[in-house]
Amino acid sequence: MMTPSQFLAVLVSGTLFGLGLAVSTMVSPEVVLSFLRFQDFGLMLVMGGAVCVTVLVYQLVPRLLRRPLAGDHFAHRPSVLDRDTLVGAAIFGMGWGLCGVCPGPAIAGLGTGNWALLVALGGILVGAYLQGWWADRRRAG
Repeated sequence: MMTPSQFLAVLVSGTLFGLGLAVSTMVSPEVVLSFLRFQDFGLMLVMGGAVCVTVLVYQLVPRLLRRPLAGDHFAHRPSVLDRDTLVGAAIFGMGWGLCGVCPGPAIAGLGTGNWALLVALGGILVGAYLQGWWADRRRAG
């Protein structure tokens, strides 16, 4: 259960994320597809800027604060580069390249009134469900 301050932090963070996606036009599949076809490099600046800010914040904040504002400790998740990660990245890339839709921007795009993104989000849900079903069968068998 989230505390009120954690809820507020998540709400503000999500609002900034959605606003940034909408202002940068990443919510438009046409813009994303033109980026993926190397016709428009504006999104490279958006993603590069986001990565730079995130790296900077993730490096500086733990040095400046003893603990996070909305938690008890800074967590570090070990990264694993294995077959599943590579296969998942390839499948994600194919889906992204075919429709120009990424989950975060698709949700944010609904806020701009682009209801056609519901179809892509439905596909994302089906794909995630199928992966969970397949993983459960693999573990059981």
